[in-house]
Parts: sequence; structure tokens; C-alpha cells
Amino acid sequence: MPSKRYKKALEQVDANKTYLLKDAVGVLAKFPKAKFNETVDLAFRLGVDPKQSDQMVRGTVPLPHGSGKVVRVLVFAKSGPAAEAAKSAGAEFVGFDDMIEKCKAGWSDFDVAVATPDAMVEVRKLGKVLGPRGLMPNPKTGTVTEDTAKAVREVKAGRVEFKVDKAGNIHVPVGKVAFAANHIEENARAVIEAVAKARPHSAKGTYMCSCTISATMSPPVRVDVKEFSAH
Repeated sequence: MPSKRYKKALEQVDANKTYLLKDAVGVLAKFPKAKFNETVDLAFRLGVDPKQSDQMVRGTVPLPHGSGKVVRVLVFAKSGPAAEAAKSAGAEFVGFDDMIEKCKAGWSDFDVAVATPDAMVEVRKLGKVLGPRGLMPNPKTGTVTEDTAKAVREVKAGRVEFKVDKAGNIHVPVGKVAFAANHIEENARAVIEAVAKARPHSAKGTYMCSCTISATMSPPVRVDVKEFSAH
């Protein structure tokens, strides 16, 4: 059964209407608040077939106002300049053999993993452990790099990753309900534009079939993506 708060929120939104992004954020701001600082998410349904390798949609996007989340970063790097730079940039965990052994044993108390290219030779072997949790470093997302300091700073500042799932959906956090409405709007706009740009050349017909914005405990609000050249 939906809670009283959820029912009250439902009264604020027209289920048959698709809102301009600014108006959708305005509706979200009027919803009754939960007792914690809820995460605001964008959800997309895309007109792609993720089973086709040339229709995979993934990427990263820096949120102009950060994600509001404390991001714990693990950097796989052999001792030397890359490891020192990662520590100076604020990475919580830096190491090589010791960190690989910890991960093999099932440890995953971090949010993002970064690796230097030479460390990836061994880190690749953690695919079965890190892959299912979405924690595998990847050159496409900027997490396999010699410039560990830059990668650490970017993910801590609020760079988020997006990747289409098997059903053609993408979920991306764009901030917290405590953020100013214009900050949520600007973060959401950056994500929608990034997803629009990531459209595969082989995708036919409508690309962004639907987009909604919601908080952790709220109903979704439908967003009009026409202005983002969805077709």
C-alpha cells in the first residue's frame, strides 16, 4: 500500500502530462519530503537493442553541482608517482597487490575503482568480482588512466556514469532533494544531453522513448525530451 506521503505526492502530478524539465523539477520540489535526504534520479527508456554490441549506450558526465554523495575511490596503482598523485587527490584506498587480494576476498567497500593501464593486466582478473557490481575500471569511463589524480578529482566532484541495462533502461542519480531546484535542473539537463549525444548510429526510430525524474520515495514525473532532439 502506498504511504500517505506518496499519495499526497501523487495528487501533485498529472500522470497524463509530460512536463518540461524545469516544470518537472518544480513538481518534484512540491512533494512531501521523507525523513532523509533522498536521491533524485533520472530514468530513461531507450529505443535501442542492448543485445547488439553496436547499440550499447554508456558514458560519463560531470554534474555541474555534484551528486551530493560522498564517493569512496579505490585506485589500483603500483607504488610510484601515480599512486602518490591518487593519494594527494583524496583517494581513500590506494594499492596494488594488497588491494587486488582484498577484492578477491570479496571486499567492495568503495564506490568507484580507478586503475593505471599497467595495473589493468592484473585488475582484469577481478572481472567476475567487480564486473557484476559495476566497479570494473574502464577506459571509456575515464577510470583507466595514467592521470589518477584527475580521475579521482572528477569522480569526487560528481562525475556520474550511465549504462543501458538489458531491458533498454538507464538510471542516473542527478543530486539530492535538498539541492536548489535550479541545481537539480542543471544537473539533469547535463545528463539528458549526454545520453542524447550517446545515441548509437545504428539506433532506428525514436531513441529516447521516455524519461522520468523522481526522488527515492516519490512517484515519477514524466519529462519532455523533445528539446534534446530525442528523435
